[in-house]
This record gives sequence, structure tokens and C-alpha cells, in this order.
Amino acid sequence: MSGALSHIRVLDLTRVLAGPWACQTLADLGAEVIKIERPGSGDDTRAWGPPYLKDRDGKDTAESAYFLSANRGKKSVTLDISTPEGQAIIRKLVADSDVFIENYKVGDMARYGLSYDDLKASNPRLIYCSVTGFGQDGPMSSFAGYDFIIQAMGGLMSITGERDDLPGGGPQKLGVAFSDLMTGMYSTVAILAALENRHKSGQGQYIDMALLDVQVATMANMNMNYLVSGAVPKRQGNAHANIVPYQVFRSSDGHLVLAVGNDRQFAKFCDIAGCPELARNERFATNANRVRNREILIPLLQEILLGRTTQEWVAPLEAAGVPSGPINDIAQVFEHPQVKHRRIRVDLPHPQSGSVPSVGNPIKFSATPITYRNAPPVLGQHTQDILSTLGGLSAAEIKMLGDKGII
Repeated sequence: MSGALSHIRVLDLTRVLAGPWACQTLADLGAEVIKIERPGSGDDTRAWGPPYLKDRDGKDTAESAYFLSANRGKKSVTLDISTPEGQAIIRKLVADSDVFIENYKVGDMARYGLSYDDLKASNPRLIYCSVTGFGQDGPMSSFAGYDFIIQAMGGLMSITGERDDLPGGGPQKLGVAFSDLMTGMYSTVAILAALENRHKSGQGQYIDMALLDVQVATMANMNMNYLVSGAVPKRQGNAHANIVPYQVFRSSDGHLVLAVGNDRQFAKFCDIAGCPELARNERFATNANRVRNREILIPLLQEILLGRTTQEWVAPLEAAGVPSGPINDIAQVFEHPQVKHRRIRVDLPHPQSGSVPSVGNPIKFSATPITYRNAPPVLGQHTQDILSTLGGLSAAEIKMLGDKGII
């Protein structure tokens, strides 16, 4: 069966993470994604290692784990778009493409004659998505955007990390590039919506995506806590601002997460923990009162939870429907029976290593299932094929471009 987007062709002029993540998702959904890379070096993340993929002899290849995480299912074409010849090839490819996505600095595409206004004249059905740090307008539009900076500026680090009054307190970034990944996902949603609108109107459109916009938007309930109350949210460590108990606790042999979402679950927890009187105590009987009295309740619960191992807590709590779980490292994640059952890890054929591990797309379709057609490409793997079939170039013309360093 064909993928849901098997009729869609995407020109991917992005690098690093936000744009590549969006394009990998489109590729997983069946789209043909042609990744345009700088000759000689390619996407910046190809060099972001170690670790690097090993070849069949156990030696490092030039394929970094970082690059492999966000470029599955694409075709790699090397092309210098700063040259007139490179720009002409892009315009040829655009004529037969549905989506154009780029994450160059504001103004770069116009300077190359590849802006939305330049390209829509020849392909009015084109969906054109620009991904930048701060958007196409505003006082910071010309600034480069980096996930770490965006996490800081967008408020995420102000609520992430241990409380300032506790050991280790202070701001922390997330362990993955959250604003990049979320911008990639929002970009995917925007592109799919624009394609559906084109189905009705026959016209493409321009999409302006900014990491800072996405970061602020995804502060979600913490934004509303501030806007409704006027109180600036603070770091809570692993605790929750609006729910108690909803945090990490120490057990006798490690840690576990207890995520009590309602009063019924709290009463069940107290029964299992042998302290039913806490659920009947007016100070703790409702979530609102537990939030107000967390400084009293949490030490009491911590003392109780130290009395058993993590598994001795998790097993009966899960059986009773009280949300809880161990804190797994990534190796433990991939060994978890549920993760294995859901086939989250996939292994794909690779020309240098034989096969490359990958993390599957979490979307599960009934009629158009995700298919993994190829591993992340080596640099320029598909240049000759794409330039001859879609670009209409002869072997002699392709050789001339190679001799000039344009591909």
C-alpha cells in the first residue's frame, strides 16, 4: 500500500534539526523528499559526532548519529545554490514539486532568487515553508536561532530544573532540542493543512515558522497559570505546579515517578501504601488542598515510599490503576517489552554499514501504514539520478557541474 503522501514531492533545503525533522516526518508519511546539501560537507549535523555509524569493518563512517536521527527516507542531492547554475536547477525541481521548505536566514532565499514570490510565479500550487529562529519580521528577525537560546528566551528554562532553594537548584535546558523538535512538528502540521487547503482552492501559500513562537506557544498551562493569576511560574524540579503528588520519589533501591491525577487515585495510593487516613485528612482529601499543603504532604509520602523497592511500588500501583513507573535509561527503554511490541526500533539497509538502527515513527495508520523506504542517505547519494530524471540534465552537463564544484 502506498503512503498517505506518496503523491507529494518535497524539496528540503534545511539542515540541523527543526526542518529536517519536519521533512523526515513527511518522508515517513510517503512523500518523496529531496534533500539539497552543500557540496563537500552537507548538512551541518553530518559532522556532529562522535558517535558515528560504523562500517562493515567496524570503522567510523562520516555518518553521525545526530544526522541519522532526522534524515531517514530522503534522497541527497549536493548543489551549491549560491551559484546561478545551482539556482536554475532548484527552479527546475520546484516546477514539479509540491512543498519547498528552507531554514536559511531571513533574506537569503530572496538574494538567491528563490523566495516564495520568485517561485510561485512558475508554480502557484507550491507550499513554501520558511523555518527561522524568530520569524520573518520583527526586531530580531535577522538573528540566528538556536534551540538552547530559544529554550532560555522562551521561558522553558525558567520552569525547568530544581527549585532555587534546594541543592542543584537553577535553570536547566531539556535533554533534547525541544524547540527544534516542536517547530518541526508544527511545521509538518502547517504543511499538511496547506496541502489540504490547496486541494480545495488549487493554490499554494507561504508558511512562516519561528522557533521562538513555537516555544512560547508550547508553554501551554504554564502560560495560562501566569495569564490567569499574574504570578510568574517558578521551577518546581520534578514536581507539578497544579497536581500533587505528581513527581519523583526515592524508593529503597532507586526512584519512581508517582503521577496521581485525581482524588480517587490518591485514595487508592493511600490504601496500597497503608496510610488510608491521609486520603481522609481534610488537608489532603482534594487536589486543591494537596497543592496548598504540598510542603506538609510530600515529606510524609517520601518517608513511606522509602519503605519498598521501586518494583514493589510500581507493580501494585499499576494493577490498581494508579499512574506510576520507574525511571528508565535509554538502554532500558529499548529493552522494555511494550517498546519492543510496538516496534519502535527499526533497522534499515545502509550502503556502508550493512544496516543502520533507527527509531520508528510513532504514527500508526490502518490503511496507509508508515513505510521505511531507505536509510538516511550518504552525502550526494542521489545527485546524478535526480539531476538526470527531474532536472533534465545530460551526463555531460552533470559532469561539468561536478568539475566546477557546483554539485
